[in-house]
Amino acid sequence: MTLADPADFVDLVRRHDRTLRALAWRLLGDRDRMDDVLQEAYVKAFRALPTFRGDAEAAPGTWLYRITYNACMDELRRQRRVSLVPLDDAVGRPDPRGDVGDRVVRSHRLAAAIDALPPDHRAAVLLVDAEGFDYASAADALGIPEGTVRSRLSRARARLRAALGEEGKEERHA
Repeated sequence: MTLADPADFVDLVRRHDRTLRALAWRLLGDRDRMDDVLQEAYVKAFRALPTFRGDAEAAPGTWLYRITYNACMDELRRQRRVSLVPLDDAVGRPDPRGDVGDRVVRSHRLAAAIDALPPDHRAAVLLVDAEGFDYASAADALGIPEGTVRSRLSRARARLRAALGEEGKEERHA
């Protein structure tokens, strides 16, 4: 895919905006910072269009994820702190199959456990486990080797299991 036409770039952003917002939100935890970083990322991407390779190793969506991830990490370094997402904002729709109260508690605990992860581990979990990226695509998006994605996921999942205790084990088998 080539992105020579600005309309192609607009279509690319439209296709990925929701998931890029989710990634930025979970990394930054602040709507204003998220909006600022996404605006910065989209401008950087637009300016970088002439240098975009557009080959099999640089899928446009992965390229845009990488720019967004880097912009988020730059923002976190600038702020020298990690913002946590308020638990009330992080809860998804409860599963109607289970007890709503129990599901909400588990969702809160999972959101808190994810928020407690270092940003680079959190990004790996969000891309692979939440967005369904394969390891190679996540590695491209994060600008790291595939083995690093695997090790970050392993460490992050171990921390999540420890933080969730027995409840985390039950959810994996459900």
